[in-house]
Amino acid sequence: MSLERNKMITELKKIVIPELRIRGFKGSFPHFRRISKDKIDLMTFQFDRYGGGFVIEVGVCPSEGITHSWGEKVLPNKVTAHDLHNKFRLKETKGQWFRYDVEYESKNIYEEVANEVLEHLYEAEDYWNMSIL
Repeated sequence: MSLERNKMITELKKIVIPELRIRGFKGSFPHFRRISKDKIDLMTFQFDRYGGGFVIEVGVCPSEGITHSWGEKVLPNKVTAHDLHNKFRLKETKGQWFRYDVEYESKNIYEEVANEVLEHLYEAEDYWNMSIL
């Protein structure tokens, strides 16, 4: 893992993950879930294999987890957004990628990008609230 990616993850853990905890999410980086009696809200951070950016995918599944088409059951405490066919990316209308490999006048691009994620969490909440299972 690159030094830049590690720095980005550190800032996400410092700035974004505490907010997810406040909102009721459990899990460990990069997969988070909020389990309620009727559904599970999911969030997964997926980094660009070439570095410099990441997307955040969100989804919803039934509270009992899911069963893949080939019969594999994924339990509620193991399901991730990657397991779903229907999911949504934050910043859907603005390019989707959170980039930390661009030149900014900011002293800390990683902190700036983590704060940008916070600004887009409303999109995830809107998606979870509007999803029908």
